[in-house]
Amino acid sequence: MKLPRSYYSNQDVLFLAQDLLGKILFTELNGETTAGIIVETEAYFGVKDKASHAYGGRRTDRTETLYHHGGISYVYLCYGIHHLFNIVTSVEDDPHAVLVRAVEPLIGKEIMELRRNMPASKPAISAGPGSASKALGIDRSFNKKDLNGQEIWIEDHGISYTPDEIVTGPRIGVAYAQEDALLPWRFFVKGNKYVSKPNKV
Repeated sequence: MKLPRSYYSNQDVLFLAQDLLGKILFTELNGETTAGIIVETEAYFGVKDKASHAYGGRRTDRTETLYHHGGISYVYLCYGIHHLFNIVTSVEDDPHAVLVRAVEPLIGKEIMELRRNMPASKPAISAGPGSASKALGIDRSFNKKDLNGQEIWIEDHGISYTPDEIVTGPRIGVAYAQEDALLPWRFFVKGNKYVSKPNKV
């Protein structure tokens, strides 16, 4: 059921960012399994994308993960508070990534409730990339993990959306990216309450 490594080697990050909607993101932490349906993503287009950490071919200890072959995780700390989970895609040295911005709780809801100190019925539990990571127990220790491994993986349960059910718009929090901040590379499931704000464009 896990997505094969070949899935992540697709070099069309915009396709993958949309195709990942409806896929199930799992974590296994201290014997506890949690999972959520991916309902919001953002695409980051490697060296050509001013919003990407790898823009211009930038290579640092942090960004080196992005240059691996697709199918591993890239987790970084934002504002010193939030851990953001990204899926590295494409082939080696082509640093594309998809940020998971929101999930709909599916498995292990009571564990998520403890991690977030709120009921799973409340959208804020996993809306927004920091909240989604916290609900799933993802922190910096999940950086550079194999997405075919035993700690974090993605499955296809046959949930798919028609183009009419997917909303596109500009990415959030990337004003520094100048004209690239306006690119419609954020994708989310129309009407899903777990999508982060603004949930319309």
